Amino acid sequence: MVRPTIRQLEYIVTVADVGRIGAAAAKLHVSQPSLSAQLAEVEADLGVALFHRDRRGATPTEEGREIVRRARLILRDMADLRAAASGGGAFVGRLRLGVLPSISPYLLPNVVKRLHSDYQDLRLVVREESTRDLDEGLRSGRLDMIISTPEDHASGLATPLFKERLWAALALDDPLAKSGAAIRLDKLANRTFLTLGPQHRLSHIVAGLAGQVGGHLSDEYEGTSLDAIRAMAAAGVGVAILPEIYTKTEAQRGTDVRLRRIDVARAQRDIALVEPHRSTASQKSGALAQVLREEAAKLLSK
Repeated sequence: MVRPTIRQLEYIVTVADVGRIGAAAAKLHVSQPSLSAQLAEVEADLGVALFHRDRRGATPTEEGREIVRRARLILRDMADLRAAASGGGAFVGRLRLGVLPSISPYLLPNVVKRLHSDYQDLRLVVREESTRDLDEGLRSGRLDMIISTPEDHASGLATPLFKERLWAALALDDPLAKSGAAIRLDKLANRTFLTLGPQHRLSHIVAGLAGQVGGHLSDEYEGTSLDAIRAMAAAGVGVAILPEIYTKTEAQRGTDVRLRRIDVARAQRDIALVEPHRSTASQKSGALAQVLREEAAKLLSK
């Protein structure tokens, strides 16, 4: 028998996810002594300790983290293999999808609706996380794919989806709010720029724009959501820089700010579907990317 077995890999990943042997055993519907024995067998076969065990639970060792990561990838590929063998097509089983919070609430509702309608055997698990956390999730195998800015995930394989222009949200009494035309970047010279925290790629793009015209990022308020920074702009704290899909779905419904597109090539971000690196994109990512592109195009054409 080839070891570790697929079942043993499932044991390893579950213990890593749950963090306690007893809770993992209950989730796996096996006894705790049986699970402990299986883990000990794997550790003996591999010649490494997988987990630190103490009163607080079980946490992966340095070697264990790499084993857990690889185990997740193997289990994912096995699920794809079973789906192909059963004729289930691209979407069968569970897909753990990580998404930037500046995209997920605006793009995903119609995407999820289509996937649930067209692929009834798919269980989609969505996680909204920062750019940094998405990268960690993809590297560790905690996430199967992510929707993010491709330059932040060099170790993954990116399938381009769309480009988003950036827009400025201005208080109603701001002099620049009077015109409906796009704003040249130099018109924002020496202004305070509002954006998400530094763990998001959007923050770095906005910092570059601000630096180009002598502006600065607010050091009094660091937004955690696009709605929050829009509200701060409405209060006159600064100029909120917002991605296009958000402005086309949420911000334009309100009357608390005036929205103006920023007329400079750098005021944009690329969005891609990223999966663990392989020679070619998987069948699943290709099908998902097509749905994402189509739904994004509908929003961006408004």
